[in-house]
Amino acid sequence: MFRFDRSLTLHVFRHLNGILPQPKGIRIPILMYHSICDEPEKGHPYFWINTSSKRFAEQMKFLHDNNYTVISLSEAVSLIGQKRNNNPIGNQLVTRNPKPETVKFVVLTFDDGYRDFYTTASSTLNRYGFRATVFLPTGFINNSKRLGLKGKEHLSWAEVRELQQIGTRFGSHTVNHRQLINLDEPTIRLELKVSKQNIEDETGGEVEDFSYPYRFPEQAKSFVKNLENLLEEYRYKQGISTRIGTFHCIWERFLLKRIPVNSADDLPFFKAKVEGDYNWIYKMQYFLKKSRKLISMVCI
Repeated sequence: MFRFDRSLTLHVFRHLNGILPQPKGIRIPILMYHSICDEPEKGHPYFWINTSSKRFAEQMKFLHDNNYTVISLSEAVSLIGQKRNNNPIGNQLVTRNPKPETVKFVVLTFDDGYRDFYTTASSTLNRYGFRATVFLPTGFINNSKRLGLKGKEHLSWAEVRELQQIGTRFGSHTVNHRQLINLDEPTIRLELKVSKQNIEDETGGEVEDFSYPYRFPEQAKSFVKNLENLLEEYRYKQGISTRIGTFHCIWERFLLKRIPVNSADDLPFFKAKVEGDYNWIYKMQYFLKKSRKLISMVCI
């Protein structure tokens, strides 16, 4: 299937980025995975959530062979903000890498807490010594009585604890994986508070990271501001979204951009994505969100 976004990325924006002056500073790709499995998907590849085991292995090998340093979300935030905040984690990374702008960093994230992270992805990550953050919709974890998201099986708490022992980090993906903008504030509070508490009770570790489920409604400015305030209130330290792009703005720490990855991303496209050549699509993404909002206002 022809991919408009792939064609423009590889044949237009990749070349433009090689010619035009680029913004200074560190830009970190936060990769967004969901399910690592070989199940075929229907529809346009832009919307796929599956990454085949073979393609995932190719992508991790690419990162390893091209000397990418895999860091956590908290390390990424510290690294971007270290000049402003004199953050010790950021300073450690800078000390280890005297010229951080010349080092290639990447963050690996997995949404939805699917069991194939345990059965498939973790062995590939261990092969290269990579660590990832998995975001759990806690109402679906260890719950055999409830149909999983996309009809898939989710992790059990025993598997979560086992993965934690080998360095996997876990963050909140709410309790019920609902579009938060459609909920009232008391329900949003429960989704943020209970999911965090469940993970901390089951793992004994502190939950610092939050991942927003579904399309991020950044056009709803008052909602976004309120969400940021609630995340701070419940002592989250950073949050990620489905906004597309590489991370470079510390003031966006609760709505960080990510790069979506799936089975349709062959190595040339994957390479272009992690190197920032896919960032152009964010403006189109934002325009479409604004257009939907305007259309809904007109139709009311």
